[in-house]
Amino acid sequence: MPQTVLGNDIMKNRQTTFTTVLFTLGSLALCQFVQAVTPAPDGGYPGGNTAEGQNALFSLATGTYNTAVGFLSLESDIAGQFNTAIGAGALLANVGDPSTGAGTENTATGAGALLSNTNALDNTADGAFALFSNTRGSGNTATGAAALERNTTGAGNTAIGQAALNENVTGSFNTAIGTAALLAASGDSNTVVGSGAGGSVGGADHVICIGQGVAGANVDNSCYIGSIWNQPGGSQPVYVNSDGKLGLLVSSRRFKDEIKPIANASAVIYALEPVSFRYKPEIEPTRPRGFGLIAEDVEKISPDLVTRGVDGKVNSVRYDQVNAMLLNEFLKAHRKVQELEKEMAALNAQLKDQAAQIQQISARVQVTGPAKTVVFNNQ
Repeated sequence: MPQTVLGNDIMKNRQTTFTTVLFTLGSLALCQFVQAVTPAPDGGYPGGNTAEGQNALFSLATGTYNTAVGFLSLESDIAGQFNTAIGAGALLANVGDPSTGAGTENTATGAGALLSNTNALDNTADGAFALFSNTRGSGNTATGAAALERNTTGAGNTAIGQAALNENVTGSFNTAIGTAALLAASGDSNTVVGSGAGGSVGGADHVICIGQGVAGANVDNSCYIGSIWNQPGGSQPVYVNSDGKLGLLVSSRRFKDEIKPIANASAVIYALEPVSFRYKPEIEPTRPRGFGLIAEDVEKISPDLVTRGVDGKVNSVRYDQVNAMLLNEFLKAHRKVQELEKEMAALNAQLKDQAAQIQQISARVQVTGPAKTVVFNNQ
């Protein structure tokens, strides 16, 4: 599991700088104040260590700049540095190894906070039993009673709220904000916000749940948002790009390049075969009858009309592109109709002209009347 480990040079430089600053400030304080407090403060030990409470910093050997306040706080620490433990049993098992930076720069506030930590570093636990079981997980932040209580080796987790990420054991880089948020999860890189959110995530990775009680599901790379279903909205739809960016569909020229007419490319829509269907229950619980296309069938006709998931598999049809193609075919048909209408108009004009000529001829014939016939009688 990933852990933050400081190099020897970085640790030495940091300790030297810290020591120099402390002694400089201490010298200035002595110059300003002639009289010290009486009686002198207790709990101060060599190496900048402070201990107050039964067996606090009991095993200390070479560790420096540690602060332990409370029964058994930092009791096992031998060589840890820059640790702060306030509360009975806080950082009790921490040992420390300055050669690797292990067991350093931990802060535990609350009874039993970071109690089992041995050689992890850069953890912050604020609350009774916060990060209680953590042993080697580094870079965790737990704020709230029993937050990240069962974490052992998970690293880079952030839990804010009572019992947040309480059941997580080895999962890393999770963020849970809210009472009992991500309570039973032990996956990686999940983010939940809201009391009781993420309750059904389990061991899935990269799940997002937003909203009180939004349980989500044990499905990798999924997102759940409370109070969003069936809500009236505006007139413009929302889209998500391949990087997960949420936004509105834009059509301005300034957002596009390689612009050219569709021409005959839209003719592929005549090969599409619409179907009726119902989504599987895990996709849409209400399962209303739908009408549309099958993405795999569309891909065979035009790969440009489908979208793919992160695994490369076909996921959906780009219906907005189909609509643009339909518009193109409609306009092409409309122009043909317009041409036909012009031809029909010209033909009608010719027919009218011919009808007018015929009418004129007919009128002349009626005026002159029938030709007279002369009969000669030879008798």
